[in-house]
Amino acid sequence: MNDPHEKSSAGLLGDTITTVTSLIRNEVTLARAEVSENMNQAAIAVGLIAGALIVALVSLNVLAAALVVGLTNLGLDAGWSSVLVGGVLAIIAFAMVAKGTNDLKLSKLAPTRTAKNVRRDAESLKETYNDA
Repeated sequence: MNDPHEKSSAGLLGDTITTVTSLIRNEVTLARAEVSENMNQAAIAVGLIAGALIVALVSLNVLAAALVVGLTNLGLDAGWSSVLVGGVLAIIAFAMVAKGTNDLKLSKLAPTRTAKNVRRDAESLKETYNDA
């Protein structure tokens, strides 16, 4: 009457707990790896911002003076030469800072693969135990 291959409720519950525990352990491991990878990307982004600031300072000190002198020698007033050179260098520095800060957004640091896997695992468990 009872099929010897059928598991008892306690057996099914034990299997479920083991499966869920294993899934959680695996997802935590994946989340740690993904957060570590994302933190490396954040470190690179911070490096980009620091590099942008250094480039901006060096370029303002070295090239600005040379460009202003060059434009002045071409006939442009020294004041307007300074404004033109400063504006171009400011645009370059702004673009570098924008790229660095964009790479630091929390949405880029979140463990998206882990979240996707958790949703997939939950759906799989629902299907498995709804069929049982």
